[in-house]
Amino acid sequence: MTETIFALATARGKAGIAVIRVSGPRALAAVTSLGAVNLEPRRAALRRLMLGDDVLDEALVLFFPRGASFTGEESVEIQAHGSVSVVAALLSALGAMPDLRMAEPGEFTRRALENGRLDLTQVEGLADLIDAETESQRKQAQRVLSGALGARVDSWRQDLIRAAALIEASIDFVDEDVPVDVTPEVGRVIDRLMAAFRSELDAGKIAERIRVGFEVAIIGSPNVGKSSLLNALAGREAAITSAIAGTTRDVIEVRMDIGGFAVTLLDTAGLRETEDEIEQLGIARARERALAADLRIVLLDPQEERPQQGEDDHDIVVWSKADLSPGPAAISSKTGVGLDWLLAEVERRLSGMNANSGLIVRERHRIALMGAFQALELAQRSVTSHTPALELVAADLRSALSHLELLVGKVHVEVLLDEIFASFCIGK
Repeated sequence: MTETIFALATARGKAGIAVIRVSGPRALAAVTSLGAVNLEPRRAALRRLMLGDDVLDEALVLFFPRGASFTGEESVEIQAHGSVSVVAALLSALGAMPDLRMAEPGEFTRRALENGRLDLTQVEGLADLIDAETESQRKQAQRVLSGALGARVDSWRQDLIRAAALIEASIDFVDEDVPVDVTPEVGRVIDRLMAAFRSELDAGKIAERIRVGFEVAIIGSPNVGKSSLLNALAGREAAITSAIAGTTRDVIEVRMDIGGFAVTLLDTAGLRETEDEIEQLGIARARERALAADLRIVLLDPQEERPQQGEDDHDIVVWSKADLSPGPAAISSKTGVGLDWLLAEVERRLSGMNANSGLIVRERHRIALMGAFQALELAQRSVTSHTPALELVAADLRSALSHLELLVGKVHVEVLLDEIFASFCIGK
């Protein structure tokens, strides 16, 4: 029999309201024993909760019957006053009841998965929604939590099942009334799915950056004002500034929200030739991080010329010291001139990338979909050969199907589940 679990679902500490969740076969009986009687399904009721003659609290209590709750089990939520002592008294009363225990991290969500209320991608979307810091992260997490990725995967699965059924029929019922040659139709299905997988994998690179954050590197010559720009954008002294060239030896990172996007600004060592070994290491690291960054702010001295090579859509070229040499695309970290324009330009570039984002937001998703894509590549080779080996095609289609089912958690993934739910808080 499934155990009944309970936990505080809101943050610990003093608050206006605290929510305690109870889920399992004894959920209703547990709150009934505290005085929450005559509860109607999915309707809040004000009840005085008591332990013997002791009034624990007067709280709103909501009852969700089996099949109509977040977990899919019989569940109750207690919305009590957010006093530390009230919460402690309620948790103590529940913990003293037989067959009730404190929930483990993520156990409510895990039960929702096991009871078919969520698929694995939705579980991850929920985790991302809880961790979301910016508007773009919130929107992306909501898309995944809504089941958009699961629905897309289900559509792909149906196509794979259709193709596999045709192949299996050709193998098992060769003398029956089935098409003589099903490989053209199967080949078209494989081509269509491979194109869809390839598109999603490409779009997933941007989607993952939205989830973990974009990197924007500030690069340029020594003493051009990179650290001053970082400090001005961050609104604090994050980097040491000095008139001495080569002050910045390592990459300095500052996390920001720019136009709803999570962005890590990188202040890098000035790019120049030097005999200083430590500065050489800093410059090498600066070049490496700049090449890997999603955007680069190329900061130039007013006397420098616009670079003729290396500039692309990932480069924003600006001139420093606009307070001394004003002009187009010129900024001043000292007076703030041009900084609003620069932030708007960074936002515009990131928004353009976001327009091409997909639903594959985690490395696990990418690996699973890549596995399905590679399996279809093998199937395609067999289908297009002069003598198609239908048994091999069938095996490759089953392999692709298995990878898709792994993506949404429809196959045995216990070790993976333990890792995912360990990141959840207790009460969720």
